[in-house]
Amino acid sequence: MVGRLVVIETITTLPELRDRIAGWKRAGLRVGFVPTMGNLHAGHQSLVGIARGAADRVVASVFVNPTQFGPAEDFARYPRTPESDANGLASAGCDVLWLPSPETMYPLGIDNAVLVRVPGITDVLDGAHRPGHFDGVCTVVARLFNQVGPDVAVFGRKDYQQLAVIRHMVADLAFPIEVLAGETVREGDGLAMSSRNQYLSAEERAIAPEVHRTLLAMAADHGRGVEPAALEAEAVSRLEAAGFVVDYAVVRTPGLMQPVAGEPGPRVALVAARLGGTRLIDNLEFTGA
Repeated sequence: MVGRLVVIETITTLPELRDRIAGWKRAGLRVGFVPTMGNLHAGHQSLVGIARGAADRVVASVFVNPTQFGPAEDFARYPRTPESDANGLASAGCDVLWLPSPETMYPLGIDNAVLVRVPGITDVLDGAHRPGHFDGVCTVVARLFNQVGPDVAVFGRKDYQQLAVIRHMVADLAFPIEVLAGETVREGDGLAMSSRNQYLSAEERAIAPEVHRTLLAMAADHGRGVEPAALEAEAVSRLEAAGFVVDYAVVRTPGLMQPVAGEPGPRVALVAARLGGTRLIDNLEFTGA
């Protein structure tokens, strides 16, 4: 918020967090929330800005959640940068940094944890390539919602499927929370900002913007009436020629369903592809034919 200096407070215990938020709510203040796994960049800060505009006080959490990583994924090497995260959040207008321990998040241990699963929408795309990933996401976000009790929560559109899954969970479990979406923040060459971009070598970083260029080409081909199967095959070929190993490159409805041929309406092109040891995801919304 312009003109308001925010000094961030770091809280590490649940009773203290609940006491702080209860005080805000007794004062009639609206609470915004941005859940993160840390190693924050300008994209995360933009989400804090959205929360700041929709609420009187903002909480951001940093918790690297083990239950959303698969056995061969990068949980151990996921970067932990709490000091720079706190500085970035403060500059973005965040009031409280919530830093729960694994014991606070999973008090009975991960093996005994109650799990939250959204059916259907989690079985496709990233869910098909990362089994159990969205169960971990829903489980930790539900716990964070219970801990923070926000009025509004903000998620980025870059994780398009995650946003859809969270919205489904909020609606079905009747969380009294307004879910807002932040636009994807990009580097100057179009690469979507991500904490995982730092894993790219200099050579890979030069290639990585091909993901965004491919999404633009998919939208253009769709506008020219190219059949979905041909459009998607061309996208895969284009990415593979650039050096990617492609998990998927598809066009879907906003609900992540396969569009009916000839049916008008909004569309989203989605890509997940690996470059070296780094998995990149991105998407682009556009108007259907």
